[in-house]
Amino acid sequence: MNHDTICALATANGVGAIGIIRVSGEKSFEIVNKVFEGKNLEKVKSHTVHYGFIVDGETRDVRHETERIEEREKKQVLIEDASTPLSMTADNRQLATNNIEVIDELMVSVFHSPKTFTTENSVEISFHGSPHIGAKILEVLIKNGARMAKAGEFTMRAFMNGRIDLSQAESIADLIASENEASRKVALNQLKGGISQEISVLRGDLLNFTSLIELELDFAEEDVEFADRTALVALIKRIQAKLKSLIDSFQYGNAIKNGTAVAIIGKPNAGKSTLLNTLLKEERAIVSNIAGTTRDTIEEILHIKGHAFRLIDTAGLRDTADEIEAIGVQKAREKVSQAEILVYLAAANSEDFTEDIRMVQSLVREDLELIICLTKIDEVVPTAFDNIENQFRDALDTPFYFIKISAIENRNIQELKNELSSYVENLKAQEGGVVITNQRHYEALQKSLYSVTQVEEAVSQNITTELLAYELRNALEHLGEISGEFTNDEVLGNIFSKFCIGK
Repeated sequence: MNHDTICALATANGVGAIGIIRVSGEKSFEIVNKVFEGKNLEKVKSHTVHYGFIVDGETRDVRHETERIEEREKKQVLIEDASTPLSMTADNRQLATNNIEVIDELMVSVFHSPKTFTTENSVEISFHGSPHIGAKILEVLIKNGARMAKAGEFTMRAFMNGRIDLSQAESIADLIASENEASRKVALNQLKGGISQEISVLRGDLLNFTSLIELELDFAEEDVEFADRTALVALIKRIQAKLKSLIDSFQYGNAIKNGTAVAIIGKPNAGKSTLLNTLLKEERAIVSNIAGTTRDTIEEILHIKGHAFRLIDTAGLRDTADEIEAIGVQKAREKVSQAEILVYLAAANSEDFTEDIRMVQSLVREDLELIICLTKIDEVVPTAFDNIENQFRDALDTPFYFIKISAIENRNIQELKNELSSYVENLKAQEGGVVITNQRHYEALQKSLYSVTQVEEAVSQNITTELLAYELRNALEHLGEISGEFTNDEVLGNIFSKFCIGK
């Protein structure tokens, strides 16, 4: 572990009311003290905030003596006129005489180890939110012994120092990136140790049996059996059920984290772009009576009841000689293959729905939610609706939800939104308290399930204790990958490189 003192901007780049610079490391107080005109930060209490100036200058008279601090406090000047410039304050007049440049008037927060995020001595500098001021402060900190933090280095130090485990570290990135209420709640639950607790229980049960199996290896010549194989099989079945539950939760977790992909498909002029604009309440896509207007896919995010949906408007499906449009049609089919929900639009004013039915049949798959929207119902007499719906139901084996809409008149658009929301809510209802949202966790759980299944087969086939111990260790290792108990530098580097610099 690198013991350098690191610094970085913790707030977003750009102009704001306040910016914050984080400093962490053994020499945090010493380094910040060199550039801070105010109280001696090496002598103040933890979790306290102090007013002063960040300065730059070679001839600065750094005061560490308590007497000087007390003298400065007695000489504080009250500025009666709020318009008095900084250069006229008593503090700044003193600094100016010492040939020192004042960078900013600010507040400094001090946190003593180990009760900090990184468990190291830490300082947070709250300055006026100018990017230039932030850059100047970082410059003088580096000049006086700190170095710029790498991406995710603060969180990595928290992990390496035992403050959090690896799954909690990843949840911090998820929490920062959360864009809806559902993703915020799931990330916060993971940060509080939701996944870690589940994995810890599973590993604890497995570890007890692994210890007994390892003990048998020590007494191999005496043919002693310490681990009850029947109890082991019962335990394996409980672990399998739990692992499957966590793995299955990934579908819901992925919908929360990345949004549910919704492909809006139909023949040209079925009203796809009009529906997209109505859902978004803005003119996002070009609407025209000319067939084939949409050549490329358009993707936008729609939030419904705290869940994110990635709406994908695609080119109209038809056989075409136009090379550009043909590429758009191919991309439309590709988007359907990646979507969780297919919203197929069929225009109510069509005379024949045979082509629509054929297209739906070519697109549906077992894990794809299908919603058929009968569009442009404002142009057709209502008596025809039931007949059209029956044509689809008679021809399709796949279950689907049928909605009659008019995007122009905004009719039944809320019903469509409710159905989209119900899809995610139904996924949620199938899950317990812990939801897997991380691809790395998902893959580790799958590997664990495979190893646990191998253990079950090994017991049923009376395979040697050595092989049984090998599979048990594999299962333990894969579970340990989630919390970081078993990992390598390459994995850690990949995880923390995705963080921002100041986190």
